Amino acid sequence: MARHGDEGYTIGRLARAAGVGVETVRYYQRRGLLREPPRPPGGVRRYGAPDLARLRFIRRAQALGFTLREVAELLALDDGTGCVRARRVAEARLEDVRRRIRALRRMERALAELVAACAAQGRGRARCPLIASLQERPDR
Repeated sequence: MARHGDEGYTIGRLARAAGVGVETVRYYQRRGLLREPPRPPGGVRRYGAPDLARLRFIRRAQALGFTLREVAELLALDDGTGCVRARRVAEARLEDVRRRIRALRRMERALAELVAACAAQGRGRARCPLIASLQERPDR
């Protein structure tokens, strides 16, 4: 039996090997992140190991929070000369992650206060402090 590298991957096998769905592969193709190989007459498109590596790169970059636009930029910089620009993209993503973490910490503190207020309230027919707070507080 031939190995994947010898015979190539169908789109379904490529998707499974990367842990994504076929529609995800097609979406990445429409976005220009992944090539669409030519279809041989009467045959099926075949993807190679470089396509699988690229698909895995896209997924790993997304797992780190990079947007597809940023992923495209990183892929374009993969010629060995774009390390400085790639670092700038990563620094911007890191700052965004840190900003989100600060926002999540603020949310955590606010929710902890509301949960504590609910716990202190006890049972009965009194108005729920959490619901009252959500109804009365202006958006921040």
